[in-house]
Amino acid sequence: APTRDDEIRKDVQVPAHIREALQNVNEEVSLRYYGCGLVIPECLENCWILDLGSGSGRDCYALSQLVGEKGHVTGIDMTEGQVEVANKYIEYHMEKYGFQSPNVTFIHGYIEKLGEAGIKNESYDIVISNCVINLVPDKQQVLQEVYRVLKHGGELYFSDVYASLELPEEVRTHKVLRGECLGGALYWKDLAILAQKIGFCPPRLVTANFITVQNKELENMIGDCRFVSATFRLFKLPKTGPTKRCQVIYNGGITGHEKELIFDANFTFKKDETVEVDEETAAILKNSRFAQDFLIRPDGEKLPTCGGCTAFEAKDIITDPFKLAEGSDNAKSRSPPEAASSCRGTEKCC
Repeated sequence: APTRDDEIRKDVQVPAHIREALQNVNEEVSLRYYGCGLVIPECLENCWILDLGSGSGRDCYALSQLVGEKGHVTGIDMTEGQVEVANKYIEYHMEKYGFQSPNVTFIHGYIEKLGEAGIKNESYDIVISNCVINLVPDKQQVLQEVYRVLKHGGELYFSDVYASLELPEEVRTHKVLRGECLGGALYWKDLAILAQKIGFCPPRLVTANFITVQNKELENMIGDCRFVSATFRLFKLPKTGPTKRCQVIYNGGITGHEKELIFDANFTFKKDETVEVDEETAAILKNSRFAQDFLIRPDGEKLPTCGGCTAFEAKDIITDPFKLAEGSDNAKSRSPPEAASSCRGTEKCC
């Protein structure tokens, strides 16, 4: 039977350079990696990246090739055995990539305690996470730590499971539901509240797909609550930035996205096409690693007053992952029994 890695490598939606990077990862590392799907953002050259819950290091090794010799990738995981597997193949991959010295490091530690693991303030351009944050009870602490270690203009790019309702205690503490990533799912509106409290920009929704529960007993327990696996972007920006809508033009300079950049569920930038964006999107593009790939200019138009609503609401920006999942032609219901062992020693389903 084909593995998840095989499916990813054949997925035409995955850029060719990422598929190639995955093919270069050592076989044991891929076989011992129990994540699911793929959480790799765009514009990675020379970046410093931190992977939360890196497991055997599959994504880290793919990323280490993509960032190049001047970039660096750090993986942190709480399972010593997985860290040992990852460390075993550093020399193998550096030789394969032709790098003079290693650009990847693996650390044993907890994602809510990055300081104890020796990770310094403002040291990373990007933090990624694949269905791991929901397994940590104190999600605010995780996001606070991520904010601390990100540089200004940096991004948390992560996939996780979200609930349509606040989960009752019996669901949050149910062993099977927690193991399937459902018991620890955050109510989706709480992500924006936590982001604002910590200092991030409002979450940018990228993708969302429904998760189905094919077990009558568990269905009865969760009641009317629904679950999605969703990918969000959270940016850490300076307090000052554009205060007007802007016109932006993408120059096509990002590897694997030369014709267009699908930034999130609301904005797709085609090469050399002028797109009007709200002031927040303009600030992200201007202050992040994407700045070199965009021409940004104010359009001279003040934001309309709309009775207290935000620019996002005025532009019908989609922020609800359940709305996106319902409207997506590509939305596929997936069942938790597909899950594999996660980096925190439980089952994961996303």
